Amino acid sequence: MRAVLLALALAAALAACGKKGPPEPPGPADKVTYPKQYPAY
Repeated sequence: MRAVLLALALAAALAACGKKGPPEPPGPADKVTYPKQYPAY
């Protein structure tokens, strides 16, 4: 049971590490209708 909990905790900790760079609005840059600053938290 401890191994399962440890694996879940490790997976949750690593799940937030996938995206690199600052957040960007979705879609192509020339078609962004409402540009704004996205928070990087």
